[in-house]
Amino acid sequence: MPLPSDSPLKDKVAVVTGGSSGIGAATVRALAQAGARVAVGYNKGRARAETLIGELSGAGHSAVHLRLEDSGTLRTAAAQVREAYGRADVLVNSAGFTKPIPHGDLDALDDATFDAVMTANVRGPFAMIRAMTPLLRESGDAVIVNISSISGFTGSGSSVVYCASKAALDTMTLSLARALAPQIRVVCVSPAAVATDFVAGRGRPELEKFAQSTPLKRIMEPEDVAHAVMACITHLRGATGTRIVVDMGRHL
Repeated sequence: MPLPSDSPLKDKVAVVTGGSSGIGAATVRALAQAGARVAVGYNKGRARAETLIGELSGAGHSAVHLRLEDSGTLRTAAAQVREAYGRADVLVNSAGFTKPIPHGDLDALDDATFDAVMTANVRGPFAMIRAMTPLLRESGDAVIVNISSISGFTGSGSSVVYCASKAALDTMTLSLARALAPQIRVVCVSPAAVATDFVAGRGRPELEKFAQSTPLKRIMEPEDVAHAVMACITHLRGATGTRIVVDMGRHL
């Protein structure tokens, strides 16, 4: 089997939730560079999404409004993708939410925060997959990549509920890999702390401290995660229901 070309996603359509910033934006750039037309999903970051689209390689990219807590907007987005492109071949679930809370401070993790994190990180990705599955199935060779975290299997992260939500996303990836085969592969990519503004108050000095505790001693950049996502899409074509860990060895 030949290796993918320089434009392995030419004529393909990709949808990225949380695509206006962080890991999502890095993934959008990589997908466009590989030749895909990208629907950049955003919630409150419309201006960021439109600015990003203006910087992308290729043409045919668009911004799509997504509210993970509102399944209706996700169904509307899927219909917009069908109308605009007539197909979808890749879905990357990159949107998510967390709130830093010490694990031992149980009272600080109130019900509203618990529900918000689980909705954004578990129900939201599921609802997005549910909305997009008919279009992805029509591709016949589609892939869903869920952005998870090593918190899902280490139990160490910004909060107890964040760890629980990523463990749930990992298990959901397993279940859906069975349920949606053979037309759709489902995998997850699990980074450690990444140099984005995802976790409030976590700056470069703290990330550097994390990096020095890892075997590879490098800060995880959004592009590192995006490269792993692209590998899942273009090279790891025999992989489904699996977890790809990209954490500079921090879990060791």
